[in-house]
Amino acid sequence: MLERTAHAVTLSWGWRRAAVVALAGAIGALSLAPFHVFPVLWISFPVLVWALDGAADLKGGGRLTRLGPAFLIGWAFGFGWFLAGLWWIGAAFLVDIAEFGWLLPIALAVMSIGLGLFHGLAAAIARLLWSDGPARIAALALGFFVADWLRGHVLTGFPWNLIGYGFAANEPMMQIDAILGGYGLTLLAVMVFAAPAVLSRGARADRRFAAATAVVFVGVVAFGALRLHEARTEFVPDVHLRLVQPAIDQWAKWRPEFKTETVERYVELSSRPALDASGKPLPDGLRGGAKGIPGITHLVWPESAFPFLLTNEPWALSTIAQLIGDHTTLLTGAVRAEAPAAGEVRHRYYNSIYALGRGAEILAAYDKAHLVPFGEYLPFQDLLESIGLRQLTKLRGGYSAGPGLRTIEIAGLPSFAPLVCYEIVFPGRVVDRAHPPQWMLNVTNDAWYGMTPGPWQHLHQARLRAVEEGLPVVRAANNGISAVIDGNGRLVASLTLGATGIVDADLPRPAAPTVFSRWGMLPSLVLALTAFSWAGYRRIHPVG
Repeated sequence: MLERTAHAVTLSWGWRRAAVVALAGAIGALSLAPFHVFPVLWISFPVLVWALDGAADLKGGGRLTRLGPAFLIGWAFGFGWFLAGLWWIGAAFLVDIAEFGWLLPIALAVMSIGLGLFHGLAAAIARLLWSDGPARIAALALGFFVADWLRGHVLTGFPWNLIGYGFAANEPMMQIDAILGGYGLTLLAVMVFAAPAVLSRGARADRRFAAATAVVFVGVVAFGALRLHEARTEFVPDVHLRLVQPAIDQWAKWRPEFKTETVERYVELSSRPALDASGKPLPDGLRGGAKGIPGITHLVWPESAFPFLLTNEPWALSTIAQLIGDHTTLLTGAVRAEAPAAGEVRHRYYNSIYALGRGAEILAAYDKAHLVPFGEYLPFQDLLESIGLRQLTKLRGGYSAGPGLRTIEIAGLPSFAPLVCYEIVFPGRVVDRAHPPQWMLNVTNDAWYGMTPGPWQHLHQARLRAVEEGLPVVRAANNGISAVIDGNGRLVASLTLGATGIVDADLPRPAAPTVFSRWGMLPSLVLALTAFSWAGYRRIHPVG
């Protein structure tokens, strides 16, 4: 059966082959959050390998001129992967359907076609090193490793739904991320999930390779289970968090007429009695007391919490000051403005995080550095605005980018790395290595995407950053999944998508420093070099 299937895929041609490979990519997207059906990848990647076998068998022309068919096969796989895995992005165009609705099919098509080019590159790289036998699996793994890394960096980067995230389907499986990081996970995933393709020939070397990858898979899962068993979640004393998830509809979030109602909703949710793990009210004697929120030392509100500039609204600052009192600190997302600099005519606007203390005094601020293209700014902003186009936030001139990663220190709280929205999806680019933090704060607004897989994928990537860095993540979402995550990626407390409410939890301590936090991509680069050496050797010296 396996041999006949492999033969049929290898000999397929034209649109039929493209359709089969695109379907394989789309099925593979079921391995991603919230489904996590990772066994489908043992179908998707063998189909891709067998299709590339057909491309590798083409006669005539030099090696470079024969890369085209392999590139198109990889592109078709990527088109299916990204369309099935990222279709939910279209929901953002429906928030203001009158202005942006017509862009939905165009945006999804352009996104899938464009991102698919990276998978086409992966297949082309693999084709350069292609040979018979197991070494071609290493070539394919190397190709996807390079392509996913490039996708995370080219044109500011978009490393959403890396191939490796299909491997990190549960807590034990995601622990290897502490060694390999997100891009290294891709290399491992392709090696493991493409391995069954070699069984279609039935050679002894093929069976040995498939058995070896099965042992690796079991070993990785066992390593993760043991790591979780030995790692207890410990908490920072005297830090009691409250995360507020107001679930304000995106269509109403930026309406000035709702500004009073918005602040009232935050105040009502923030003022609810604090509960312990058993659901009983905490005593007022815990830090906070009568001049603040009883039992709560730190209050967290989500990204761009207000439909106005907070510093321009004294009534809002006064309301916040009364809410938090003397002993509660508010960490909140907010839009920040700066007056035009010399030679400029427009204000600069930043998607920021404020820390507000007694009297609503601003203790610290962070400006988002990694902005979302077409969401928070337009490439060639002035040119595209001149023909009537605007980014989804509709802010004239777009947001300005902050200076970069930083670590914030305020009294009564361990130092933390502030991250706004999708800044947390970049492996290895979430903390200031020169000033290491003790935890990560992620404020976000996933209301753009409604009840779709998008917010679940966002949460999953936040959990993987926690595993990579060994640092807890505190995540407050307007509507998404607000959660406190420990340094091993476990959910300490959370509030599900679509719910309105609060999350009360203590702040976890950091886990032990991880291999990835110490050495970065070095372990995955060693594996990539090994894969390159093996695939290159077999390309030059094929098995008789």
